[in-house]
Amino acid sequence: MNASVEMNLPAENESQGSVPHAFDVRGLHFRYGKQDQAASPWIIRNVNFHVESGQILGIVGPNGSGKTSLLKLFARIARPSKGSIELFGHSLWDLTPDKVARSVAFVPQESDLSFPFTVAETVLMGRFPHRHHSYWDMGFGWDRRDDRAIAQQAMETMDVWGLAGRAVTELSGGERQRVIIARALAQDTKILLLDEPTAFLDLQHQVEMCALLRRLKRDSSMTIVLVSHDLNIASQSCDRVAVMKDGAIQALGSPEHVMRADVLRQVYSCDVLIDRHPESGLPRITLPGDRSAQSSS
Repeated sequence: MNASVEMNLPAENESQGSVPHAFDVRGLHFRYGKQDQAASPWIIRNVNFHVESGQILGIVGPNGSGKTSLLKLFARIARPSKGSIELFGHSLWDLTPDKVARSVAFVPQESDLSFPFTVAETVLMGRFPHRHHSYWDMGFGWDRRDDRAIAQQAMETMDVWGLAGRAVTELSGGERQRVIIARALAQDTKILLLDEPTAFLDLQHQVEMCALLRRLKRDSSMTIVLVSHDLNIASQSCDRVAVMKDGAIQALGSPEHVMRADVLRQVYSCDVLIDRHPESGLPRITLPGDRSAQSSS
């Protein structure tokens, strides 16, 4: 087993040119099961790319293309079958789980919140990687004033501060999703991984989520990697977009470069209409209409 290494995160005042990539991915392969199970299909196949520090990367693609598995590899939940992932220039698997958790927060599409912790207690769990061991010996370890202040700020950011005393088991799907994202924000990391962050949110909170992503990038220089089936959210919110199919990256670049009808037709096997958003000027994707259905109605 490799010895764990100390990781020095980039300082806030370092210039962008001196900051290492958030993630460097080289020759990445992954499949579930034991390494010697050659019959098991590859979920990720020979992926090579990097994630720029302080940028928002969107990952899109059909069901089963490997998007969520790639996020889990970044979060150190799954281990590569072949190849390597570096986090700020250090091998991800040479770092201890605590060091990774102080750098990377992961929000899955669905979380198991089956125990009746309150919203405040749930969000405070995000402070676990920063726990002070002398406090931990006496209890949960998140009783320090700064932990409570950070958790409250995260709850206010996600509009769940008014739910702080409620049990998470009593919340709607959208409210739970906002609580889980608040917990990730309370983790106070440089990287945020989001799997379908708008899936359970109503329109108002979808708009607020997209604004939050841009604000986190602008104000905190946070690196964000998000998986989404909503091509327009990826196009309007992300600096770069990776399009996946069958475990491989088919296209990677700016929304203008990637969100093209020919690229999306190749990946999704269907036609879409592409025009420009009237405010941002970025590509806007629309499903083709059925004029025959309109004329017969």
